[in-house]
Amino acid sequence: QLLTSGGGSVQAGGSLTLSCTWPGFASNRCRMDWYRPAAGKDREWVSTRFGTNATSTYGESMKGRATLSEDRATDTVYLQMTDLKPEDTAMYSCIAGCFCADGHCHMMTWGQGTQVNVTS
Repeated sequence: QLLTSGGGSVQAGGSLTLSCTWPGFASNRCRMDWYRPAAGKDREWVSTRFGTNATSTYGESMKGRATLSEDRATDTVYLQMTDLKPEDTAMYSCIAGCFCADGHCHMMTWGQGTQVNVTS
């Protein structure tokens, strides 16, 4: 089961760190994708952590304000967000994709999400 936590309320300019735990992330060639809802589309991709080589990519909305890291001992990926803005208010969800090969992964179930509220 994928577990998500770390959301809360923060003032604009503040920081929050979200976490997503998927058993086997460190050992099953996994990636962890973060998403949030977006106007006019189903969801907006926020960032991805690749467990196979410990690299990360970021969407335009959080580029320069987000940092992904991982704890391989606990199969947990952390999304640290800084300089938060009111428009970052959303339910953040993550999903693990594992047994990745040639850019294709077997996608697992979505976590329950964690709410981030940013006040001005």
